[in-house]
Amino acid sequence: MDEEELRHSPLEAEHASRGARMGPFAGWLMPIEYAGALKEHEAVRARVGVFDLTHLGKVDVIGPGALGMLQRVVTNDLSKAAEGEALYSLVLNEGGGVIEDLIVYRLEDQRYFVVPNAANSQRVLQILEETPSEERLHLMYHQDWCFLAVQGPQSVRVAAEIFPDAENLAFMRCVETEYHRRPVILTRSGYTGEVGFELFTYQDIAADLWGALLETAAPIGGMACGLAARDVLRLEMGYPLYGQDLFESVTALEAGLSWAVSFDKGDFRGREALLKQKELGLPSRLRGLLMDDRRRIPRAHYPVMRGDGIIGEVTSGTFSPLLQKGIALAYLRPGGVAEIGEKVEVDVRGRRGGATVVRPPFVDRSPR
Repeated sequence: MDEEELRHSPLEAEHASRGARMGPFAGWLMPIEYAGALKEHEAVRARVGVFDLTHLGKVDVIGPGALGMLQRVVTNDLSKAAEGEALYSLVLNEGGGVIEDLIVYRLEDQRYFVVPNAANSQRVLQILEETPSEERLHLMYHQDWCFLAVQGPQSVRVAAEIFPDAENLAFMRCVETEYHRRPVILTRSGYTGEVGFELFTYQDIAADLWGALLETAAPIGGMACGLAARDVLRLEMGYPLYGQDLFESVTALEAGLSWAVSFDKGDFRGREALLKQKELGLPSRLRGLLMDDRRRIPRAHYPVMRGDGIIGEVTSGTFSPLLQKGIALAYLRPGGVAEIGEKVEVDVRGRRGGATVVRPPFVDRSPR
């Protein structure tokens, strides 16, 4: 995509003023890094980091028909979400392949806020529009909203300075508040494994809110962070990324996301295909790989070997600053679905590196 065709964050001038290295991502020109991915990673793990994630989608689904329609589209059971709660879920094709993973927030009794990835936001919107509803509903795609995230052990301190509701907000809960008399959706969620918050509001106050968050974070060593650090953070937690680890040719079960699938809630896209796959067995499985040698760094598309045979392929790989080793997610195929604890090898540019099959997360960030 040409640079002229990329969409632009309302905070682009703010990023430029801080020396951000910008780059294309999912059709947007977004900040990749500021002080460097390693420094930003350390800030989030030890203190706090602030991200611009405006490229992600933002869709309101409102009305008496909202729940019924969404139940037929997503895999999780939204009837279990009370007002102010959120659920991770998936949108599948009829073969059970993953079209998208997303979070659905129940803001009010008949109002749901859907946040898909940037690359698929229009497709998800189209699926929602094309799904019949027995009752009235209204869809609104918020092109004029921004999306900011505050992540790290000190994120409560930073967010609560501006939004007092953040102090006691529990994980995967959300609340509607305001900033400069403009509405803000404040959620206790994130993609880093740390305590964190995500904030949605209108673009006209985005720069002021961004500045206020960074001003509050600076005295405790917080900083602006880009998508490069976010990718390392999410991979240390074993969180899959759509287009990298999730795609339509693999099912939710192969991706290890059965916990986000509610078979007993009724029909939804891909349900019958998943039930059949459960009966016949999985043709592949997404596993975590922890490298033995810190000099061998796995990357996407590197072959995974057992003996002389290729048993799979890395989908995401990087060097973990916390573990000081390479880590990866990889699909292991028929005859090669290694069990947790087994040894395999990754072909790293012609040289094999030993690895252990593990169950993510790679690092323990369990306190929420």
